[in-house]
Amino acid sequence: MTAPLLLQPIHEDPHLLVLDKPAGLLCVPDRGEDKQDCLSARAARQWPDALIVHRLDMWTSGLVVMARGIEMQRALSAAFADRLMHKRYEAIVDGVLPVQDDWSLIDAPLMADWPRRPLQKIDPAGKPSRTHWRALASSSSGEAGATHMLLEPLTGRTHQLRVHLASIGHPILGDALYGDAGVQARAPRLLLHASELGFVHPITQQDLRFESKPDFALSRL
Repeated sequence: MTAPLLLQPIHEDPHLLVLDKPAGLLCVPDRGEDKQDCLSARAARQWPDALIVHRLDMWTSGLVVMARGIEMQRALSAAFADRLMHKRYEAIVDGVLPVQDDWSLIDAPLMADWPRRPLQKIDPAGKPSRTHWRALASSSSGEAGATHMLLEPLTGRTHQLRVHLASIGHPILGDALYGDAGVQARAPRLLLHASELGFVHPITQQDLRFESKPDFALSRL
């Protein structure tokens, strides 16, 4: 078996790491021998003190911060819980939306769809869930067209961006959970990427900002 490639950190210091996760790689192990290779396992081989703080879906690519040691894990987890982390995503969605400078808001509570786990659903009894979105560019080519969007989750629910966009009639291209067969067929993977991450370093108090460009674009569809 070929050994996994070494990770190339975007940022590394004695307290934390910032990594760029590829699409198709789990953040943590899942059930089954074929699902043990993951970002956290690869990081632990290079940095034995590396600990997971947050996760991206398997088919979501982009920026992930990991703690080095339990105290840093607690500090970074608290920053996420207190919404002190700046997170921005890019996605390409089904359909054409107007390009605009102003941000729009999706405010729709989410809860687990237990009969169809791991799916989530919008439900008034669910947890508050809010997403800012803005259309960057759109293309009317093809049957339904597509739009390149910026997304800022104001809460951190499971599958939040995917469910929210599907709820307004614009599922993310390649989404095998919340898109129909046509949406799934339009892309070889989920076109969702964590492109920006910003926070104050818990030890140095330095204001850190990281960016990562997605490997997808409207022009390649």
